[in-house]
Amino acid sequence: MNAMTRRIVIGTAAVSLALGAAACGKAGGGDDKGSDKGSSKGSADKSIGLLLPENATTRYEKFDRPLITKKINELCPDCSVEYANAAADPAKQAQQVSTMIAKGVKVLIVDAQDSKGIKSSIQAAKDKGIKIVAYDRLAEGPIDAYVSYDNEKIGELQGQALLDAMGSKATPSANVVMIDGDPADPNAAMFKAGAHKILDGKVKIAYEQSGLWKGDIANQKMTAAINLIGKDKIAGVYSANDGMAGGVATALKGAGINPPLTGQDAELDGLQRILAGTQTATIYKAYQPEADAAAEIAVDLLQGKDFKTVADATAKQLTGAEVPAKLLPATSVTTANIKDTVIKDGLYTKDQICTADFAAKCAAAGIN
Repeated sequence: MNAMTRRIVIGTAAVSLALGAAACGKAGGGDDKGSDKGSSKGSADKSIGLLLPENATTRYEKFDRPLITKKINELCPDCSVEYANAAADPAKQAQQVSTMIAKGVKVLIVDAQDSKGIKSSIQAAKDKGIKIVAYDRLAEGPIDAYVSYDNEKIGELQGQALLDAMGSKATPSANVVMIDGDPADPNAAMFKAGAHKILDGKVKIAYEQSGLWKGDIANQKMTAAINLIGKDKIAGVYSANDGMAGGVATALKGAGINPPLTGQDAELDGLQRILAGTQTATIYKAYQPEADAAAEIAVDLLQGKDFKTVADATAKQLTGAEVPAKLLPATSVTTANIKDTVIKDGLYTKDQICTADFAAKCAAAGIN
């Protein structure tokens, strides 16, 4: 599947407001609901719904929700934002769409827990005249716009980071384990396709399973791979995100081995594993540009403006339908550039990353 018809080149965007904005959001409850109003003048005619898929991944409650809400309120002070998190439950998210319809939202930003399964809910919202912005994951159904990253390219970055870390051990007979994301998430398929584009023919994919974006499941899959292949015969591991990489790293440590290991999302734990040497690389996706673009498109749709000034590319759904899209680039992060990426952009501070357990590693990496 082509992730886009042309690639958007942008500079690395600063996210220095991310942590301050995050303090306004809740970092926990997966069933979190509520209204984030820009002012007391918010009304049903200026109501925007925001549905996020789960809370196991740090980014959604800590970054996406507060950043999107903040940008909407800046662009439309008398707009209100109705919010709910599906807690990884597709049925719950379908009900949340129904609730948004009943509340009379005019625009719905939705990060689908199940991109195919949500199609009928998207259609129901569209039938009520609601404009739909698919966020981060390309939902099926009659959506108006899509905001995400160049997800196949992300997979390519992951695959290349793994090959680079393997070095001379990256041979066609070298056994690599792949722990992919949730098949219900279309991004997982694009990450997988991009990684295979880089890895196939250069290494041997000896074991490949879905980790469902869950660390405990990834741990189980990695343990099974170790038992099947043999711990001394595993040359590298592809994990589609940092949450699963944590589970993988635990399984590898239990087996007494430490092959190169990828991840994604530049989560704090992942960055600290990179410093500790138990994870090789992650992928940094600046959250603020994605959140800002979704908010801008949503407000443009609400106000009847030309949102294609923001959605300046296209993406294809599984049906082949082309959707106006904003597709952002990402960056591979290793010990060599933690300082110049996530710390420079304010995603995390030096003090957050370089706690007592990692102080010496930070110093060795030039983070001071």
